[in-house]
Amino acid sequence: MYFLTSGGMLYPRDSESRETKELSGMWSFRTSGSDQDAGFREQWYSKPLSQTGPVIPMPVPASYNDITQDAAIRDYVGWVWYDREFFAPTRWRTDDLRVVLRFGSAHYYTIVWVNGQRAVSHDGGHLPFEADVGHLLSDGRRGNRVTVAINNTLSPFTLPTGSIEYKNDTNMYPPGYFVQNLNFDFFNYAGIHRTVLLYTTPATYIDDITVVTDVRDAVGVVRYNLTLGGRDLNPSATCKVVIRDKEGTAIAKSAGVQGEVKVADAILWWPFTMHPQPGYMYTFEARCAAGQEGVEDVYRLPFGIRTVNVTKSEFLINGRPFYFMGFGKHEDANIRGKGLDYALIAKDFNLIRWLGANSFRTSHYPYAEEIMDQADRQGVVVIDEVPAVGLHKENFAKQTLQHHLVVIEELIRRDKNRPSVVMWSIANEPSSNLAVSNDYFKAVAERARSLDVSRRPLTIALSSAAAKDVAHQHLDVVMVNRYFGWYSDPGRAQLIGRQLLACIEEWRNVSGKPVMVSEYGADTIAGMHMDPPYVFTEEYQVQLIGEYHKAFDVLRKKGYFVGELIWNFADFMTAQTITRVVGNKKGILTRDRQPKASAHVIRRRYHQLVNSSLDDCAIYW
Repeated sequence: MYFLTSGGMLYPRDSESRETKELSGMWSFRTSGSDQDAGFREQWYSKPLSQTGPVIPMPVPASYNDITQDAAIRDYVGWVWYDREFFAPTRWRTDDLRVVLRFGSAHYYTIVWVNGQRAVSHDGGHLPFEADVGHLLSDGRRGNRVTVAINNTLSPFTLPTGSIEYKNDTNMYPPGYFVQNLNFDFFNYAGIHRTVLLYTTPATYIDDITVVTDVRDAVGVVRYNLTLGGRDLNPSATCKVVIRDKEGTAIAKSAGVQGEVKVADAILWWPFTMHPQPGYMYTFEARCAAGQEGVEDVYRLPFGIRTVNVTKSEFLINGRPFYFMGFGKHEDANIRGKGLDYALIAKDFNLIRWLGANSFRTSHYPYAEEIMDQADRQGVVVIDEVPAVGLHKENFAKQTLQHHLVVIEELIRRDKNRPSVVMWSIANEPSSNLAVSNDYFKAVAERARSLDVSRRPLTIALSSAAAKDVAHQHLDVVMVNRYFGWYSDPGRAQLIGRQLLACIEEWRNVSGKPVMVSEYGADTIAGMHMDPPYVFTEEYQVQLIGEYHKAFDVLRKKGYFVGELIWNFADFMTAQTITRVVGNKKGILTRDRQPKASAHVIRRRYHQLVNSSLDDCAIYW
C-alpha cells in the first residue's frame, strides 16, 4: 500500500488512550481594517487580542460574514484575527502524552499561534490541519491563548480561484480601492468554519490507518495498514486488530501493522436505495504498543465493506448497477454561512431521505467530516470534490498545479476509508477545451490514483464541448453540466430533449465511458407563479425538470447513462450581482429548506426510480 508523505489525519476520537477537548464557542474577533500588515507588525499574537483594539464576540464554528450588521465585515477581504483562552488539564503536562491542536477547516490561508508562539499554518479553506502543541502549553496553573489569523484573499493560484482588481480611476474610486473577483458562483464565506479542538495521544501513537475492502463470495476481505508515529519508535512494535460488528461483538482478529482480515457472512455497505439494511458500519479497532515504554494507543475507525467498479457502461457498487439520483449541494445557510451546524446536517439528511435521493456531490469543495459521517451511516453515496472550481487559462500554472496536488492528497488522506465516497471529482467546469489543461489534469489524475489504493473512479464536472475536451481521457466517468432551457435558449423548454440527447450521445461517442448529468436546473423565486410557465417561476422550473426527465429516461435505455444530479439541493448565497436576486435560486428547496413545487416533482421521480431499483435488486438479498 502507498503511504501518504505528510502523515495521517485521523478524526479525533476518545478512547482508553486518547482524550479530546473542544474549543468551540465565542472567540474574540477583529479585522485588520485598511492596514493589512498591522497585526503582524504590532505582533497581535503576542498578547490578548482585546489589547490591540476593539474586538467583538464571534462564534466558532461559523463564517464571520453574516454575524454582524456591518457590511464592511460581511464583504471584508484580507486578514482577520481571532483569539480565545483555555486551560489544559494538568494531567496533560507529561512527556508521555502528545497534545495536538486541530482545525476542521478555516478559510482560506491560516496562521495559528499558541501563547505567542507560531504553531502551524495552512493554505486552503476546506480541509483539516493540526500541530503538536504540547511544548507550547503553559503549566496547569496558568491559562493558554490560541490566536488565529485568516486571510480570505483568492488569487489565480488558490483553489477556488479568484483575482484582485485595483480600480485606478480616481474620478470613480478612492486611492487603493480594489475588488475581489471570483471565478465561481457562491459567496466567499470566510472564518473558522469547523470544530477546533485539542486531543491527546500517547507519545508514540497510531498516526494513520488505511482500510481497503473486497468481497469474495460471502466473505468480506479487509486489507489494512497502520502507520505509527512519535518518538522512540520500537522496531518490534506490537499491534492488535479487532473487527467489531454494529453491536460491538468481535468477529475477526489480526496482528501486525499490516495484514488481511476475513469477515465471514459479511454485511455489506449498501446505499439506502439498494438494500433494506443500508449503511452498515463495522469498527476497525487498533491497539498498538509502539514506544520503548510500551504504552498502548487505541483507535477505533468506523468502516464499511463494499466494492466499487466501473465498466465501459456501468457504475457498480457491490457488483450491482448503481444509478446516481441526487443533487449538487453547498455548505450554506443563513447567519452561519458555511459554519458547521449539527441541526442543519440532521435536517438535510432527513430531506435527502424524504426526497428519495441516493447521492450528492460535495460541490464545490470537501464538506465537513460530520456530514460525511452521516453519509456513511445513512447509506448516502458521495462524489467527493476538491475546490478546483473555475480553472481557466491563467490558472493552469505550475503554482496552481502544485497546490492542486496537495489538496487532492489532503482530501484522499481524510476520506480514503469512507464507504460512502465512491468517486473523486478533481475539478468543476474547468476550461478543459484548452490544450494546456491536458498535462495539468493528467498530473492531478495520476496523483489521485497513486494515493488511493482502493482505486476509486475519477471524474470532473465538465462544461466544455465534447469534441474539444481534452480532460475526459484521464477520467473513469464523465460528468456533464448542462443548462439547456436556461443559460441557452431560456424559456424554450421544448428544445431541451433534442439538445440534451445530442449532447450526451456526443460525450459517449467521444469518451466511450459512462456518462451522467451532474448539473441541470433553473433559477426559481419561491412563490412566483405564471401560466403558461415563464422563467423564474415555479411553473417553469417544474416544466424544465420534466423535459430533462423525459430525456433521462431515453438515455437510461441506452445502457451507458449512470446518473442525474439536479442543481441545486437548496438556494444559496452568492456575491452581489445584477444576475442574482439575493443568491442563486436554482434550489428545489429554499435556503431555509422549504420545498418549492419542483421538490415534489423530484420526490415523485426518485421514489419511483427507487422502487424499481429495489424490485430489480430483491432477488440478490
